[in-house]
Amino acid sequence: MEKKFGLIGQTVSHSFSKAYFDEKFFREGLRDYHYDLYPLNTIDELRKLLDEMPELCGLNVTVPYKEQVMKFLDEIDPIAKKIGAVNVIRISGGRLKGFNTDCDAFRETLEKWYTPKEKTHALILGTGGSSKAVREALAQLGIPYHLVSREKVKDGYTYDDLEKKPAIMHDYHLIINTTPLGMSPNTSTYPPIPYDKLTHDHYVYDLIYNPARTVFLQKAEMRNAVIKNGLEMLHVQAEKSWAIWNN
Repeated sequence: MEKKFGLIGQTVSHSFSKAYFDEKFFREGLRDYHYDLYPLNTIDELRKLLDEMPELCGLNVTVPYKEQVMKFLDEIDPIAKKIGAVNVIRISGGRLKGFNTDCDAFRETLEKWYTPKEKTHALILGTGGSSKAVREALAQLGIPYHLVSREKVKDGYTYDDLEKKPAIMHDYHLIINTTPLGMSPNTSTYPPIPYDKLTHDHYVYDLIYNPARTVFLQKAEMRNAVIKNGLEMLHVQAEKSWAIWNN
């Protein structure tokens, strides 16, 4: 019996998910399994997709729909509900259940890469669905953080604050980009932080993996910061999605 899976988002052509699952299905001899990319102009187009593709068994969700998709779900896993964002949907018996694997995937990859210094603090660039998963992961690890965005948010900074108060960059050694700035095809964009304040003591994690080295990471590397992209997180998240779809 044919089974279909896929990725929904506003722009999905950048994603490596299809190649990852195509290779996985081939390697494991799952000839009737298929993974496709489904760009949606608005999240409301999800209903039409589900009607037209009754063989869909699972979906991944990318920007900007990780929060918006929740209103379409019949059930939400408690962790995803706590986070307030969904990036995996299991479809069974006509019912949709949402999960969040971003949080665990980020936490696991961060723990392998970064050894927290005493009094470590993190800056999270962005406030969307991916940011929410990162916040929960840092909370689980006991790493204090502040958000950074263009507009002032509660207990957060603006990008202007980072420019005006150099001590902020000095005090926060872990910087995580959860925005789509720099993601293919808009590879020339990057978060407007004061890169000249970065040093070899900074660890800079970009959730983007295409391109492998965004301008954000290039600028950080030029200041001798330790850098990491989101490819490993994608792989961990994909395997966690597969486990959910086959539960």
